Amino acid sequence: MNNYEKISTVPLTTFLKHSFRIVKNPLPFHHKNFEERGDIFCLNLGLITKVYFCRDASFAEYILQKNQKNYTKSKIQTKDLAKYIGKGLLTAEGQHWRKQRKLIQPAFHKKHLESLLDTIQTAIRSEYQRITANETVDIFPILNDLAFQTVVKSLFSSAVGRDKIDRLQYITEEAQKMLVKELRQPYLRWWFNLSGTTKKYIDLTLEARQTLKQAVKQRQESDVKQGDLLDLLLEAQYDDGSFMEEEQLIDEILILFTAGHETTSNALTFTFQLLALYPEWQDKIYNEIIEVNAQTTDLIARVMASKVCQQVIEEAMRLYPPAYFIDRVNLEDDNFNGFEFKAGSNLLLSVFEMHRNPKFWKNPEQFLPERFAEGSRPYAPHYFPFGAGPRKCIGNNFAMFEMIIAVRELILNYIIKPEFNSIEIAPLITLKPKNAYLRFEKRG
Repeated sequence: MNNYEKISTVPLTTFLKHSFRIVKNPLPFHHKNFEERGDIFCLNLGLITKVYFCRDASFAEYILQKNQKNYTKSKIQTKDLAKYIGKGLLTAEGQHWRKQRKLIQPAFHKKHLESLLDTIQTAIRSEYQRITANETVDIFPILNDLAFQTVVKSLFSSAVGRDKIDRLQYITEEAQKMLVKELRQPYLRWWFNLSGTTKKYIDLTLEARQTLKQAVKQRQESDVKQGDLLDLLLEAQYDDGSFMEEEQLIDEILILFTAGHETTSNALTFTFQLLALYPEWQDKIYNEIIEVNAQTTDLIARVMASKVCQQVIEEAMRLYPPAYFIDRVNLEDDNFNGFEFKAGSNLLLSVFEMHRNPKFWKNPEQFLPERFAEGSRPYAPHYFPFGAGPRKCIGNNFAMFEMIIAVRELILNYIIKPEFNSIEIAPLITLKPKNAYLRFEKRG
């Protein structure tokens, strides 16, 4: 018997027995298997289909960093998602990905992002005008719109009208909903294709591409520089001095829409729910805002000095990581700590479980932002809110700046009250909130 056979396997019958609950929320099923079978287990999904689930942070670090060249993303992203948003940073692999990452990375350097902070703050303030004091509201739709508006305006400044922005957001979100249907109901793919359902959503994405092409053409024909991300992407040059072709540029923009708004809106929603449950941290953030604002009027200085605010966000992303699973497939046979994985093995790294594993975290189920008093670096080996290694989210600085400003702006003006009994989750492609009802009282 080799070590490969020692990995505990969940039989197909067990999976089918719990399939209805798994479709609604697979996390309790996975947690039970981790507790009973160890930090790596195999889920048998058929005669030949197996998926290896992992909450071993050292194995995740090995896959994402130390031996990352032997691992690629699964077809969920490289094919299923790519058919809706193209081959950009999120869905590309190999040399194509490396070429694009090298080209785009400078646009997300902190020094470039600083020039966008006023735009980000303006977009956030505009969306917060939708909040009515002393009324119970589901905060997620507001934050979802906020995050999308922030990405669009950081990309295009004021070049795209509100009606087109709303249409782009609708198409982006509808395409994701369709992808979830395909992933959760693979046995209906033949019907989705035969009935024209899949084509309907692909046609929607073609509409979005055409809208973006028009915006890009208008910018190229204009002599005015806006200093936004679109300018940086249009000016970016490959090693041979060439620029991105139009279709590739549109792919990258669509991916920024998809990856740049949903994860942020999820994280902000969970952050505000946690703050509602722990009002003492609202007080700490408010006091920090007053102190920092008295010291400087410079926005980037205020953001960088918002340490308590950042601690709260980091802890919220530990408990509720938007990218709660990371998928990889090994290109060649590999082994780790005696376990063998044949080439082509499907591996799912459970960020959700690693972030709550008592081996790595003291009191892991408790909301304790003070654990990040020294930043997140001490937890780097087992803390992956933005992934890790070469494929770590390129927009992590953008997202963190945006979330800090969003939290500061809300706490400065409102006291958050919970209108829910417990935090509910909807694990789809990302970890989404459910029924995030809050009430906001104006500060005096």
